[in-house]
Amino acid sequence: MSAATALLAIHGTVAPLVAAADDKEFDPNDVTPGVWGFVITFAIMVAVVLLVLDMTRRIRRTNYRAEVQQELAREMAESAAADAQTDAAASGAANGGPSNGDADAPGRDAASGDEPTR
Repeated sequence: MSAATALLAIHGTVAPLVAAADDKEFDPNDVTPGVWGFVITFAIMVAVVLLVLDMTRRIRRTNYRAEVQQELAREMAESAAADAQTDAAASGAANGGPSNGDADAPGRDAASGDEPTR
């Protein structure tokens, strides 16, 4: 049997079914998604909401970690600067120069020993 003959045979079989389907009155209840359509749509919605909540939690955690790392880096820089000042003051005192506790050192207030305010 050739392809053309097979197509004609199928057309002859399907054509009466299509004609019979056209004779029926249109029933809108036959084309609604029904209960299963609602259940599947609701399940997809729940999955999307859970994914959004998880994504938000992960983004917040990443932002908090970045803030903490910046804070630690700033504190380490301040600590290194304070250590450098202490080392410089200690080497200056060992060489006979003014120490940090010397109230007569230049740039310090003689009455309190504090740095002058601006």
